[in-house]
Amino acid sequence: MGIIVYRNSTILAIVPARSGSKRLPGKNIRELCGKPLIAWSIEAGIQSKYVDKVAISTDSQEYANIALKYGAEVPYLRPLELSQDTSTTLDVLKHMVTFYEDNLNKRFNYIALLQPTNPIRQATHLDEAIEKLLHHQGNAIIGVCPCEHSPLWSNTLNNDERMDNFINPNIYNIRSQDLPTYYRLNGAIYIAQTEWLMQSKSLFGKNTYAYKMTPEESVDIDNEIDFKLAETILQQWNKQWNKQ
Repeated sequence: MGIIVYRNSTILAIVPARSGSKRLPGKNIRELCGKPLIAWSIEAGIQSKYVDKVAISTDSQEYANIALKYGAEVPYLRPLELSQDTSTTLDVLKHMVTFYEDNLNKRFNYIALLQPTNPIRQATHLDEAIEKLLHHQGNAIIGVCPCEHSPLWSNTLNNDERMDNFINPNIYNIRSQDLPTYYRLNGAIYIAQTEWLMQSKSLFGKNTYAYKMTPEESVDIDNEIDFKLAETILQQWNKQWNKQ
């Protein structure tokens, strides 16, 4: 895939790592296969061929110290108003971009959001997504993966829990492998043109593209089961890498 000359663009990768997780306390710094969870996303950004800088947005000095150890920048501790359960990721991104522009006189053409809860996302995934975005001259690119189960087999339930209209009769006798493939957001990769994102206030639009990943590459840690799954996959991959 031919891409636009990269050096005309600069990319800031932002890893949002707020403390105070309720479902899995301390998950962003919990050790996963020998290093804190946030380290996996930091290293993916640093090892990318295209990312110029990796910055952490956190409200915790402990998290900040860990991030610095693994090579990320921590330009500030996130203010309280951006550290609430109701704080949006977009507000966190805009705050970081504005800080770099106003206080450090640094402007970036693109922002890459690397959520720390997606540790299996690698630098190669990030590079491929960036190349696709630049090739298409798109506004944004978002990581997706196939749905584990077709949404065509899903529906809501009424109070009486009857299932007479649960499934569309047109798909009764269709094998699951013959149904169309549906994709879901996997949370692993979000990259957008900075100016466009600041103006549109959304990652979705006519010029937003999908970057396909496998379900195994798309584990998003939200609970203990997710953590164990990610751990198992990374351990298997490490064994394969060590054999090579």
